[in-house]
Amino acid sequence: MKKTIIKNLIQSTLVCASVGGLLIACSDGSSSSGPQAKQLANGEACNAAWNAATAYNGGGAVSYSGRNYTAAFWTQNQSPATNSGAAGSGQPWTSGFTCVGGTPTPTPAPTPTPTPTPTPTPTPAPTPTPTCANWATGTNYPLGTVVKYVANGNYYKEVNAGTNGSDGTDPTVSTWYWSVSTCGSTPTPTPTPTPTPTPTPTPTPTPTCANWATGTNYPLGTVVKYVANGNYYKEVNAGTNGSDGTDPTVSTWYWSVSTCSGTPTPTPTPSGFVVTEAQFNQMFPQKVAFYTYSGLLTAMTYYPAFATTGTDTIRKQEAAAFFANVAQESDSLKAVREYNTANYNSYCSSGACGGKQYYGRGPIQLSWDYNYSSAGSAMGVDLLNNPDLVATDAAISWRTGLWYWMTGTGNAGTTPHNAMINSQGFGVTINAINGGLECNGKQPAEVQSRVNYYTSFTQILGVPTGSNLSC
Repeated sequence: MKKTIIKNLIQSTLVCASVGGLLIACSDGSSSSGPQAKQLANGEACNAAWNAATAYNGGGAVSYSGRNYTAAFWTQNQSPATNSGAAGSGQPWTSGFTCVGGTPTPTPAPTPTPTPTPTPTPTPAPTPTPTCANWATGTNYPLGTVVKYVANGNYYKEVNAGTNGSDGTDPTVSTWYWSVSTCGSTPTPTPTPTPTPTPTPTPTPTPTCANWATGTNYPLGTVVKYVANGNYYKEVNAGTNGSDGTDPTVSTWYWSVSTCSGTPTPTPTPSGFVVTEAQFNQMFPQKVAFYTYSGLLTAMTYYPAFATTGTDTIRKQEAAAFFANVAQESDSLKAVREYNTANYNSYCSSGACGGKQYYGRGPIQLSWDYNYSSAGSAMGVDLLNNPDLVATDAAISWRTGLWYWMTGTGNAGTTPHNAMINSQGFGVTINAINGGLECNGKQPAEVQSRVNYYTSFTQILGVPTGSNLSC
């Protein structure tokens, strides 16, 4: 993920590298001994007052209620009064000395820190007997459990496990978690498909289609209009209750971009996007199947300013810059999850994350619990309690990359999007994404790798690179 904000824990134990195609998560590695963190004594001059709206990088110095504080890692909207501790405590702020002078710190309205939902205690798997327990909605069964699905009378055995066993999945929907079986736990040699409920007859398509409504279970074949982006979607697969209340912009299994008449739209390209699918495939010839072009296009509908601002050259330069940084972070779209599994439990800032893992996932390798929380809040998706959506839903995964591109500032003081549309140069985007670890001569090979990707991608799009390529 955006390694600019991986600061505290990794300072002493982890090193960011992508040498030889190996990806691990990043930490800034910046020292707390610089000028901003210099401690004088009680009664020293106050630093600038802390501001809830300002994003602070590691080493950032502020004052709050007559005391100086130093940021341990990237933080925003976390008050030093309630989020500080000794160095190495895992808190975003390190308390300094009392101070005098300066502007009094305004008292912001407290923003409660999201509390992870406690993981339900899995119900112990019953010992397989001629009578197997009935499957219960929302229960997290351990691997190997055999249950009876009352609605159709079939038995199912859990053959794969997620973060919490079966993760509460429905045996008739998820064939990865569950396999048709017998009560004795021996899988049925030839799984019998669960009969598809007879769908409600599809209404005859008309030039006017109903607007999609949250929580509604539509029958197979229904075409709806998604008001937020103006697109039409056709339900192409059905679950237990038709569309199962899914959002057309999130679930590409249930829904496909269509027209009001029900004819699928061949390529749902957002108006004005400057990279064709052929060019995208040319940039990433070895990408894994998860990173779909259609998933990217769906994600872009949430960020309409991306690669659509300014001249044609500027739009193409922004797209090339985004893909260049993505290529560096995700091993050219070959890494869906962080390669180094030894780090998977290392990204919990509070020290108690309820069994959830917040290691790097997606095109920018989103990591740390607070980043999953911030990205999820911005997107309206509960990523704090469902972090693996970033590695299982292509549209959500791409949205996390665009979320940081459009909102993150890192060490640059500006977003990568603004840096490109204002012609500040590709080097500023490097500083915004991973400047604390790579810029100012820290890792010149990593910086050059990003520049090489950018140069190649601008050539594919037929535009110049512009100046200020390095950081």
